[in-house]
Amino acid sequence: MTHSTFNRRHVLQSVVAASCARAFWIGHSPVKAQEPLSTLYIADGVDRAVQQGANHLAASQRDDGAIADRSHHVAMTALAIMAMASIGTQPGDASALGKAMQRAIDFVLLPNHQDAKGYFGESDGSRMYGHGIITLMLTEVLGMGATVQQNTRIHASLVPALQLILAAQQEPKPESHRGGWRYTPTSHDSDLSVSVWQLMALRSAKNDGLDIPGEAIDAAIGYLKASYAGRRGRSNEVPEVSGFTYTPGSHQPTFTMTSAGLLAMQVCGLYDSPMVSGAAEWLLQHPPQTNERFFFYGIYYYAQGMHQVGGKAAKTSQLMVESLLLDAQRNDGSWWAAGGEEKNYGTVYATSLAVLSLSVRYHYLPIYQR
Repeated sequence: MTHSTFNRRHVLQSVVAASCARAFWIGHSPVKAQEPLSTLYIADGVDRAVQQGANHLAASQRDDGAIADRSHHVAMTALAIMAMASIGTQPGDASALGKAMQRAIDFVLLPNHQDAKGYFGESDGSRMYGHGIITLMLTEVLGMGATVQQNTRIHASLVPALQLILAAQQEPKPESHRGGWRYTPTSHDSDLSVSVWQLMALRSAKNDGLDIPGEAIDAAIGYLKASYAGRRGRSNEVPEVSGFTYTPGSHQPTFTMTSAGLLAMQVCGLYDSPMVSGAAEWLLQHPPQTNERFFFYGIYYYAQGMHQVGGKAAKTSQLMVESLLLDAQRNDGSWWAAGGEEKNYGTVYATSLAVLSLSVRYHYLPIYQR
């Protein structure tokens, strides 16, 4: 089944505000709102699953607009918004999903959720993980707002949020940790799990036309490469199949970090890197297991990254993701982590990541478009 790509990068001319601290280009006509998924295609098992998952997220919305059932309510709401957007929902839609998405964005943008320095991770305790997720979400919905006012508020929140990510990257760190991020804006070390969210937010913002220095992306790519476990020769090529690790210097790649590193490299345009081919082959040899420590987190990166590799990797991962997720969906449309640390994060977390994993074939979110 073939699905058309929705390029939402053509943002509305009227979003430009003279008070913006950083300029960004806008010059294309607005795109038409996407029709609901159910009216575009003949539904199969995946279509039904993601629609039911999105419906569950909307049904989980609180009176204040948050979509969360456990902690980190701002970050979880942002994750749910991305899941809804991944199946073509827009906040201007008249549907129940569209209205839920609009309210959720308004919730994220409440002034008390972002401090004076632009940091989102303090108000709900989600730290730099949440800050990266929220910032990425805002870059992905920029221009999709239900009103000109909502689009202007999205941009106004994005500017300091991105500046904070750039400033955090510049904190003094050991050489092998430079270019990355960790738990707080002032951390003096880095890990790949936190870094990938910040890098995707920066790359998405750069795709939006926001003012992101190329050196920041290059430095993050350098950190990514330092997190690859394969040995390098004199030419700095990678001669062996391997994966990515949580921190540089480790020689034991994991499923989750290899999936995250694979997607991050591709988001940065390094599709032909030997690290991409090496990581994809490593993942073919080490397929996901439901007892992974962070199964839903890893399967999300795995689905997106392997899909972009194409060929055998894409076909294998599609079958694997559908096999692991479709039968695990509960009657109310949700997913839930039965074991590991993820069981503490609730159904919004698991459902959002499952929908994002299964919806890869729709190509709605620009950050995942090759």
